[in-house]
Amino acid sequence: MVSEEESTPQAETSCRVFYDGACPLCRREIAFYRRREGETRIDWVDVSAADYRGGNGAPDPETARKRFHVVSARGELVAGGAAFAELWSMLPGFRAAGRLFRIPPFSWAVALAYRLFLPLRPALQKLAAKGE
Repeated sequence: MVSEEESTPQAETSCRVFYDGACPLCRREIAFYRRREGETRIDWVDVSAADYRGGNGAPDPETARKRFHVVSARGELVAGGAAFAELWSMLPGFRAAGRLFRIPPFSWAVALAYRLFLPLRPALQKLAAKGE
């Protein structure tokens, strides 16, 4: 017999996405995801909000502003490329990519791509700010 928890489809589970709402690049990207099917199952948390404190499984404010974080439907805090794979797995249009990028060597590739992106982020933020 299957328990109620085991029979719950993935589409009904949710995750928490922590993003820097003060970052113009981050705002644009999150706005893109929030226009996708399935976004209502995600708790979007702006870590730049004055009342954001972290804790209770969430990253502290300073850590959260430095890297992209997600608390998965399983309650696991993941960051960087793994966080994108978690987010993508929650959105029907990206689900296949999310599943693929959880498996090595693809998980390594997305983690490496994210690490390579981080030094470029400040310059990209400035470009995004000019476009607003």
